[in-house]
Amino acid sequence: MGPFLETLIGGLMTGMLYSLVALGLVLIFKASGVFNFAQGAMVLFAALAMARFSVWLPLWLGFDNKVLANGLAITVAMGLMVAVAWLVERLVLGKLVNQEGVTLLMATLGIAYFLDGFGQMLFGSDIYKIDVGLPKDPIFLFESTFPGGILLNKEDVYAALIAAALVAGLSLFFQKTATGRALRAVADDHQAAQSIGIPLARIWVIVWSVAGFVALVAGIIWGSKLGVQFSLAQVALKALPVVILGGFTSVPGAVIGGLIIGVGEKLSEVYIGPLVGGGIETWFAYALALAFLLVRPQGLFGEKIIDRV
Repeated sequence: MGPFLETLIGGLMTGMLYSLVALGLVLIFKASGVFNFAQGAMVLFAALAMARFSVWLPLWLGFDNKVLANGLAITVAMGLMVAVAWLVERLVLGKLVNQEGVTLLMATLGIAYFLDGFGQMLFGSDIYKIDVGLPKDPIFLFESTFPGGILLNKEDVYAALIAAALVAGLSLFFQKTATGRALRAVADDHQAAQSIGIPLARIWVIVWSVAGFVALVAGIIWGSKLGVQFSLAQVALKALPVVILGGFTSVPGAVIGGLIIGVGEKLSEVYIGPLVGGGIETWFAYALALAFLLVRPQGLFGEKIIDRV
């Protein structure tokens, strides 16, 4: 029972981190009705900015305080993500108002490749460390109940708590604020939203800025765990099956989908992997997403779209 619970809890921790990346996809989809292929690149770009500015700023400003360096680096990285949001609206989305969804989809794919290349040119392609003080020591729980206890990583626990707080905040933002309601209106119909006075350009800048903030948080956490490297953008691809399971328009669905993927990956790798030769963790999420597309394409909490003819 102890190993099962340890695997289960580890899967839940990983699932919360998947949810954190998936939130950015949900945010963009709710505001523009298009899947944002650039979310993984945004996570990588934000993490690179955080990692490099935490080293550069102390050298440029002549101080040696790690906490101050991290704080300034996060601020500068967030400012950079807001600048990216403004440029995306000004140079890309603003030119594609009322275009077909596939046009916007290809635009986000172009943004992804640009951010990958620009990030490598600006920050380099080495593997960088991010250290924001998250404790990495393991802890043992229920030692009196299970032999050896249940091993947990403190960093995973803190990361899951941060992700949960961010999810709760974004849910309230969408449901309780006028800006959140405007975002939903823009996603439903660009022209109708403009006709009632909703400033489309400002809404898009806001939602891409919020998605940039989510990408920064996800990049810091994943960078702290794995190091900042260009394979980090591949980790973000796990967010695709997460939103397929949870629903492209549901913030809580991103959380539930992430937990299902995280737990399913860990349990299948531990208990089924040895029977089939391993490797299940690399494809389990996509196989589960494919099954959901065949049975319930809108996801667990997504809105069912009915076209009347």
